[in-house]
Amino acid sequence: MPNRTAAAEAAQRPVDIATMRASARRLLAEGAELPSFGELETLTLLLRGHIMLLIPEVEKAAGPLPEDDIPRACALACIGESRMRLNLEPGRALPAGIAHAQRLARSVNALCDHFENLPVVN
Repeated sequence: MPNRTAAAEAAQRPVDIATMRASARRLLAEGAELPSFGELETLTLLLRGHIMLLIPEVEKAAGPLPEDDIPRACALACIGESRMRLNLEPGRALPAGIAHAQRLARSVNALCDHFENLPVVN
């Protein structure tokens, strides 16, 4: 079997980082237009889905690394924080819902960073 480059292997991974980052930017970009309540609900569900897809992928990449590896520890801490955020309920008011979705968006970005930076695991 021929050697594959890291980019080719990353292309085989079932995660669309560009789409996930675009979803996060919708809430985090400077000057971003705030969503309506209905848009916010959809965006929050989308971000939750991204996190649920990313967590096992980042765990899979971090798992084989040595236990004292700093990138591994950072990735696992990010996973724990992301899981905690998945368990939180947004407030009923629009500002509270936006703040909740922004926290989810930051988790998506952080998990994407770890996904891109950790070694590819087959």
